[in-house]
Amino acid sequence: MRPESLKLLLEQVASGSVTPDEAAARLAQLPFEDLGFARLDHHRALRTGMPEVVFAMGKTPSQTAELLTRIAATGATALATRATREAYEATLAKVPSAIFHETARCITIPTTEPQTPRGTVAVLCAGTSDLPVAEEAAVTAETVGASVLRITDVGVAGLHRLLAELPFIRTADAIVVCAGMEGALASVVAGLVAVPVIAVPTSIGYGASFEGITALLGMLNSCSSNVTVVNIDNGFGAGFNAARIAALSVRA
Repeated sequence: MRPESLKLLLEQVASGSVTPDEAAARLAQLPFEDLGFARLDHHRALRTGMPEVVFAMGKTPSQTAELLTRIAATGATALATRATREAYEATLAKVPSAIFHETARCITIPTTEPQTPRGTVAVLCAGTSDLPVAEEAAVTAETVGASVLRITDVGVAGLHRLLAELPFIRTADAIVVCAGMEGALASVVAGLVAVPVIAVPTSIGYGASFEGITALLGMLNSCSSNVTVVNIDNGFGAGFNAARIAALSVRA
């Protein structure tokens, strides 16, 4: 929205010809910033509570850096997923507060305003090989505003490892489970807890895992009623939605 248009809208609110609710509805649809290579949706946070997230894969380091810088300039927390170190270095040159989460392949630029965590998300992974996806979920959930519990290498091949962490896991308001191979961990966890479980099939495993398709189908066919499944390796989607669920649990 151009400054003159915004000024006119505010004047209409002041005069009473436009109600505050009507003005908010108009602002919720605008604006975007045309950068030539992308149209950055600055009002996504107004509509959804979370600013636009940059999917860095396929973008040049300078494009990723530019998008993150523009988001951070609004005062919002900026997040890029599937980012490279080169993209991070380009971002760091523009914003010294940028952080590179190497395992998660994420870049964040935290807001200067202190944030109080809203709800708790537990992020579990079956094996260490699943850590990149699990960390993407964890970093995303933290960025969205949740407190995160990280629980690593608790796959069903050694069930006692999971059971040892169960009291800790049960303190969470939502749970993300990342697993490759046959993807059984999500069903096991969901049968032991009373909160939503978001299952993330990972592309980890030998040939018959078909790069995560076997885990995906296993999770979709879970006999546990509180399992919801996201796409293969989609730690971002799982972490984002788990954080939203956790925040709703706190409000309730």
